[in-house]
Amino acid sequence: MNRELIKQARGEVPADLVLKNCKIVNVFTKTIEEEDIAISNGIILGTGTYHGKEEIDCHGLFVSPGFMDGHCHIESSMVTPGEYAKLVMPNGTTTVIADSHEIANVCGKTGIQYMIESAAKVPLDVFMMIPSCVPATAFETNGAILGPKELEELKRLPTVIGLGEMMNYPGVIQGDKEVHDKLDAYQDLFIDGHAPTVFGKDLNAYVLSGVKTDHECTNAEELVDKVKRGMYIHLREGSQTKNVIDLMPGVSENYLRRLLFCSDDLHPSDMIHVGHINNNINIAIKEGLNPISAIQMATINIAECYGLKHHGAIAPGYFADLVLFEDLNHIVPKKVYKKGLLVAEDKKPLFEAVKIENKEVHDSVHFHLEDFSFQYQLKSGFVNVIQLVKNNVTTRRHIEEVTLINGDVELEHARDLLKLFVVERHHYTGNVGKALLSGYGLRHAAIALSVAHDSHNVVVVGDNENDILIALQTIKEIQGGIVLVENGAVFDYLQLEVAGLMTDQSGEFVSEKLERLEKRARELGVKNEIDDPFLVLAFLSLPVIPDLKCTDKGLFDVRKFKIIPLEAGEDL
Repeated sequence: MNRELIKQARGEVPADLVLKNCKIVNVFTKTIEEEDIAISNGIILGTGTYHGKEEIDCHGLFVSPGFMDGHCHIESSMVTPGEYAKLVMPNGTTTVIADSHEIANVCGKTGIQYMIESAAKVPLDVFMMIPSCVPATAFETNGAILGPKELEELKRLPTVIGLGEMMNYPGVIQGDKEVHDKLDAYQDLFIDGHAPTVFGKDLNAYVLSGVKTDHECTNAEELVDKVKRGMYIHLREGSQTKNVIDLMPGVSENYLRRLLFCSDDLHPSDMIHVGHINNNINIAIKEGLNPISAIQMATINIAECYGLKHHGAIAPGYFADLVLFEDLNHIVPKKVYKKGLLVAEDKKPLFEAVKIENKEVHDSVHFHLEDFSFQYQLKSGFVNVIQLVKNNVTTRRHIEEVTLINGDVELEHARDLLKLFVVERHHYTGNVGKALLSGYGLRHAAIALSVAHDSHNVVVVGDNENDILIALQTIKEIQGGIVLVENGAVFDYLQLEVAGLMTDQSGEFVSEKLERLEKRARELGVKNEIDDPFLVLAFLSLPVIPDLKCTDKGLFDVRKFKIIPLEAGEDL
């Protein structure tokens, strides 16, 4: 330890920076302490009464440790890490635990290295969890494969602290060798989980494998059951999946320190208009949770869970990551400090993003439209339909009777059905998965996007083949993004040139584009009960979230964990 810092901590000589007249949120004692904060070299020297070379009067503002996101996918913001930092830091977030399995499924190791290099250029601390499931399952085609050998190599990269969410929970529970080889390679680091509706002895086996967290709880019973087995549980509030309110009945002071906050997947418009982790905190407070308890879930709990010993508190030796705000019961950051430097004020970032040039993460949409057949070729009119669930990425399996013309589905506009295709875009395989979707509501139009978790093939939904084909061709021309076509013409699109997932444009640009596209989509019939019309489509190809999804290889029953026929009856 620098002896000069010891003298400053003792008050013998002035600190570099002193924040005066603070109401400090102490996450250890759950108290508010009216003291100064002394800072030098980016770390907190102490609290009490101090003098500094620079002194800033905080006028009695509350000061909290910087907020932390316990689990996120930066790619889901559709902006690169630099632009992402400009969105989250004004909301008080100074550290995130990121899993780059989106870009890894497109670009493999190159994509992960790109994310680490890009994140290193901004003040936000981004700790990386190496994706565990690339591909997520064997029932889809993605752009790369990360086996145990590749994962062993990637754990040596800077800022890597563990293995990302182990979504192949059936493989874990059933003892799949390759899955357990991956887990074994990371037993000396941290392992994130993903285990929706896993209970009892199956959950025991899952936890025994070394998994420490889960962010897929949807009710209080599931939260409590997993905490009892020693897991840390993230209360997630994303753009599409919102679980904080539903989980609050399970939040108890008895095991509060096992509970964390995360965003998982969040779009720029929500970060701009609603907030980031401060929104999780505010929702919990509104639901009756003690404000300091809510702050603990966004700070020290996450730091202790992931072993980040210099993060998450205002105390000697911790990084000077600080959020200043007026109202303890509704947190709106006024100033945000990162390692003693002011990085945001009044919701505005005070730094610029640095663009990283890497041709290997561009030009990632590869298919020929003529290779695909979009005819359903059915014998029976009774079909398995993907039915959307309000405010969630889960779906339901529903059986409906449809009209067939020469084996193809003829959509009746009075009914709530759309055609859904998942087109392989990595290797020119010609694979196209076919399904029918209910609960979305689009008419005389099609929407296509290259953001389609987790393999990120192109998902397209529409009520007529002409618009569907135009949307797919446009996606190819712009090399990824979101496209809205109506009545044979492109209305507008958002280009996502980085791996078909992100853009170097600002979060504000992305937000404005998404708002314009969403407004028109709703005018074309997309239902208001769908919080995010594009994110809900992006999850329709994710074969690890129940019940029914569609990959480029076909209709997938998540509970049975297998491809099933589109025609109903054969698999019942």
